[in-house]
Amino acid sequence: MNSESGIERLLGVVERLRGEDGCPWDREQTLDSLRQYLVEECYELVDAIDAGNVDEHLDELGDVLLQVVLQSEIRKEEKAFCFNDVANHLSEKLIRRHPHVFGDVIADTTEDVVRNWVAIKAEEKQSNQRKSISDGIPRHLPSLHRAHKIQERASRVGFDWDNVGDVIAKVEEELDEVREALASGDAKHVKEELGDLLFSVVNLSRFEKVDPNAALDGATEKFVSRFSEVEKRIKASGCSIDVCTLEELNIIWDEVKEDEVDAAAIADR
Repeated sequence: MNSESGIERLLGVVERLRGEDGCPWDREQTLDSLRQYLVEECYELVDAIDAGNVDEHLDELGDVLLQVVLQSEIRKEEKAFCFNDVANHLSEKLIRRHPHVFGDVIADTTEDVVRNWVAIKAEEKQSNQRKSISDGIPRHLPSLHRAHKIQERASRVGFDWDNVGDVIAKVEEELDEVREALASGDAKHVKEELGDLLFSVVNLSRFEKVDPNAALDGATEKFVSRFSEVEKRIKASGCSIDVCTLEELNIIWDEVKEDEVDAAAIADR
């Protein structure tokens, strides 16, 4: 029976794949070529979590771990660091950022933990000579997520709205400016003002502790579900969606929405 741990076995497999007699595809991979796969695997992992499928979750966690091990192996070949260095560095960081567990700091609530975490990270950033609140936030984060993170950072230093009414007023102000830009016919101005509107909507989401990405995903899935039902009803009627007028589509769309409301009302009884 193999006495190797799972991670030891994986490290050996990847080292062999990257070795002289290994896999041509694995051997030619670089940190740059692996970037796209890391992003794709992370999104597939999120999909598996959302699906609630345990087997898929197990599989996708493995795919993400493979990306970490592959990149670590490349760095080991460069004599920069290895997977164990990554694991040890992470352990040290976790211990340092949890003094209420590994030290004598008291943190009885989640709020205390977050407050300590922010203070410790701030000290780390000072030692790393970060000069701006946006330092350390990846530029390649999805746009909504990046905007949300930057707004959180600004809020921590006191640059934030006092109440939700002020945030809504800002959204309305930005919407008015979009209308003005549309009236001007200046495409560049329209793009800029639409960006400001989206940024203010993200701020509203953050202020109300709503993940903007999750909110948008929910709205998108709702649209997809409703439009699929519209397509199904048109097909059942013997027609093709290509020949339907916008008015006809809107009528069916409203019927689908009404049926959803009625179904929800019945379910709540």
